[in-house]
Amino acid sequence: MSMHDTGSVRSKLILMAVATTIVALVTAAVAMLVVDARSAQRVWIDDLATQADIIADVAAPAVSFNDSASAARNLAVLRVRPQIVAGAIYTNSGQRFATWSRDGKGAGFPARPEAAGHRIERGELVVFRPIVENGEPLGTVYLRSRYGLFDRVLSYGAILGVVMLGALVIAALVASRLQASITRPLQAVTNVARQVMLRRDFTLRVPGREKGEIGVLVEAFNDMLAEIGRRSDALQAANRTLEHEMTVRERAEQALIVADRRKDEFLATLAHELRNPLAPIRTGLDILRIRSGDAQATQRATDIMERQLRQMVRLVDDLLDVSRINTGKFTIKMGRVELKAVVNDALEVVRSYIELHGHELVIDLPDRPVFLHGDATRLAQILSNLLNNAAKYTNRGGHVALSATVEDKTLVMEVADTGIGLAPDMLDSVFEMFVQVDSTLERSNAGLGVGLSLARKLVELHGGTIQAFSEGLGQGSRFVVRLPIVVDPEPIAKPTPAAFISTESYRILLADDNVDFVNSIGALLTAMGHSVVITHNGPDALAAAARFCPDYAFLDIGLPHMSGYDLARGIRNLPAGAMTVLIAVTGWGQEKDRQLAFEAGFDHHMVKPVRFEQIEEILGNRSIIKKLRT
Repeated sequence: MSMHDTGSVRSKLILMAVATTIVALVTAAVAMLVVDARSAQRVWIDDLATQADIIADVAAPAVSFNDSASAARNLAVLRVRPQIVAGAIYTNSGQRFATWSRDGKGAGFPARPEAAGHRIERGELVVFRPIVENGEPLGTVYLRSRYGLFDRVLSYGAILGVVMLGALVIAALVASRLQASITRPLQAVTNVARQVMLRRDFTLRVPGREKGEIGVLVEAFNDMLAEIGRRSDALQAANRTLEHEMTVRERAEQALIVADRRKDEFLATLAHELRNPLAPIRTGLDILRIRSGDAQATQRATDIMERQLRQMVRLVDDLLDVSRINTGKFTIKMGRVELKAVVNDALEVVRSYIELHGHELVIDLPDRPVFLHGDATRLAQILSNLLNNAAKYTNRGGHVALSATVEDKTLVMEVADTGIGLAPDMLDSVFEMFVQVDSTLERSNAGLGVGLSLARKLVELHGGTIQAFSEGLGQGSRFVVRLPIVVDPEPIAKPTPAAFISTESYRILLADDNVDFVNSIGALLTAMGHSVVITHNGPDALAAAARFCPDYAFLDIGLPHMSGYDLARGIRNLPAGAMTVLIAVTGWGQEKDRQLAFEAGFDHHMVKPVRFEQIEEILGNRSIIKKLRT
């Protein structure tokens, strides 16, 4: 993109850097000119006053003895000071006693002396100083000199102008180089998004492998395109099947129109939902670059980018979960779950979003423990989706309530809000995929319309039901979930996990280029008594493995200089490599990615973001380290 394209991110970043530099330089230049002008003025006044004091001391005897010739000779000494143009000595009675002028005309002297002091008039500096001998005033010395402040400011300003011009050129060059690391991936995402919208070609991908938040954004964007492509292919195949099976032409055409409209609405909404987090992320990058020394601004920008990134990850996770459910690849881990633990997990996810909208949240749960038979993570996901939906469709400062009651052997949970409500014809269709209650432009956070559909599928997988109720538009809405509960006595509490009380320690190698993440995990493992070595690239990790002979190695796949797959193969080729338990830590979580990890020699595959509990579970599982002890 050309430099003259003022609408590009590249041009805006360079313009912002240059504009900031100009403001800073102009401010500094004005301050320096003012300070220099004041200093020069003070120096000139003090110098001329000193000259007047010297003449007063030298001429005092001549005035005392009424020797005007000597006084005139004393004044004539001023000719060695080029800036002084005239001088005079007045008696104590105010009569002019002796004079001297550089032009020899002797004109322009005041008729009578003035009080001691100075003044500036017509570009000249005038000084009056008293002649005193033995404490007795004898007369007054008058001196007048040229006042070249304007010339000094002009010359000094010219020097500053040259310096400013050079600084601006350097700032523009530096900004042009630094902005490439930010604008290149964003421009690539924008170009691919534009091509997808124009050509409807979902095989396009953003090239490159970036690091940090932008890398996560690029990966999430590519995953979304892949998911949309699969859904588009499935939708097109369904349309072809529908055309073949429908015997009535009108019904076939109507079904195709509805399907295409749904697809177009979904694509338009997806494009909108992608742009929403991209804008604050890009703004946060600008803040980090321009105000990197401002800790408060940096923290605020980091919080914004992290919050928007979580929103994008949530969007991708919901799409992938729906896809797995529809394709029969979704599994849930059933077990005994306590209701309050599920509610706490759900609130941890949505509390910040509810507080961001200024809503009042009210929780009303049974006093006694209520146990369910289900997947704790998925049950929490049901509640978080319902609470998130309530906060989203309730105007700022509204009321959101979560309540639960037990009816016979059924748990009844209700999420109610004071939001925009539901029309009667939407009470059933609101649970369909990509259906939105309000898709107007004024409500910019409407989402993709998959949250409620996913919640219903998860409820049904747990043997429950979900229903929507509303008194009408503007009257709020209620979502009621019914789930079977476990009514047998509560089992004896489990002892403290062995991970916290075991005296056994392991040698653990951590390899990840995310410094904050790997250092924090390393600190926790060290605190538990394990020996930990931390590296940030592939070659260093391989060298550490050869030297350290770790029991466990948690390896990032996207490492600099050597991929995690190559690193795993290298560790397996070491003399003690066969004894090491290898765990892949990556943002790629599809089945083909897991297969690649196992083919490279990994024993386990973990998808980011990784919870420390997952690491504890691997370390606490004796079955996976049996080869280390045999």
